[in-house]
Parts: sequence; structure tokens; C-alpha cells
Amino acid sequence: MKEGEIVINGSAGMHLGAEMKGGKITVKGDALGWTGAEMKGGIIEIFGNGGDYLASPFRASDAGMKGGLIIVHGNVGHDVAAGLKGGAIKIMGNAGNFLGYSMTDGTIYVAKNIGGRAGAFMSGGKIIAGGTVDSVLPTFSIDSVKPKVKVDDTQSVNGPFYVFIGDLNEKTRGKLFVNKTNNPQLSTYEKYL
Repeated sequence: MKEGEIVINGSAGMHLGAEMKGGKITVKGDALGWTGAEMKGGIIEIFGNGGDYLASPFRASDAGMKGGLIIVHGNVGHDVAAGLKGGAIKIMGNAGNFLGYSMTDGTIYVAKNIGGRAGAFMSGGKIIAGGTVDSVLPTFSIDSVKPKVKVDDTQSVNGPFYVFIGDLNEKTRGKLFVNKTNNPQLSTYEKYL
């Protein structure tokens, strides 16, 4: 899809907006796996839940979403935004495990809670966790505390946020912003600031 608009008054199946380059898709229900897979531009807005592998690459590929905007008003599943190379993803609900796996650029904002291993092998970009996180991988290092974080040109979110740099297994680093108030278990990291 390069331009135009699609409105779905219900739910959508797998691969919605795959390799999309422009235009807008609105889903007034849920969307299944691989929504926005390898997306390059345009906007996808889902008023229900997104499935697993949202904005991720297809099997045997390592390049996920490269541009555009995805907004999910509900929850998303596991392995969302794997291989993310650009664009922005805004999730108003919860996200499962392995969010942003091996991402190199782009922004992921999750308003609520995130499962385990967020940002594993990330080498760029940023993940913003507004709710709780199961844990922070040991290959991330605390860097600072910020009062707020910019999601994109239209939105910033108030914190304070712990800023973690990682994944230290990679040559370059991404940033993981974790809401300080909602994650008191991470206060032990403050002694390293």
C-alpha cells in the first residue's frame, strides 16, 4: 500500500499493512500477527489489541519496520518490533516478552507494562516503559534519571524515568527508559549513578 485509506469496522487477520509504504489503515477491532511487518511508511491505528510480531520481520529476514507510525490502543503480544529500524510504535496497553529484540533505530512507547527481555540485543533506538517491567537484562547499565522523555515530535511523557543503556553485547547502544515510580524494585541501581 502506497496511499489511500482503509477503515475496517471489526477485526483484521494476519499481515495487515505488511510492507506498507504510505496511506492509513484504521482497525476498529483487533489485529492478528505480523501487522505492519516490514512497514516502510504510513499509519496503522488499531483500536483493539495487536497480535504477536507486530512491526517485526518475516521469518528468515532481520529487517523489521523501517518507517511510519503504528498506534495500538489495547495490548500487543510477544516479539513486537523485532529488528525495528525506524518509525514509531505507541502501545496504550501492555506488551509481551522480547519487545524490540535486535532493534537498531526507532521508538517504542508502551504506556502500561512490559514482559521480560525488553531490548535484548538492541543496538539503537529507544524503548519507553510507562508501567512496570518484569526485569532489566543484566546486559544493560544504568546511565541517569530523566524527568520526561520525548516519544516523537507530537508527544512527550512525564517520568521520572531510569535510563538504561544497552544491550552491552552490541557495539552500539540503545536506550531503555523505565518509569521510576512504577518500578521501585529498580531503586537498587541508583547506587551506580
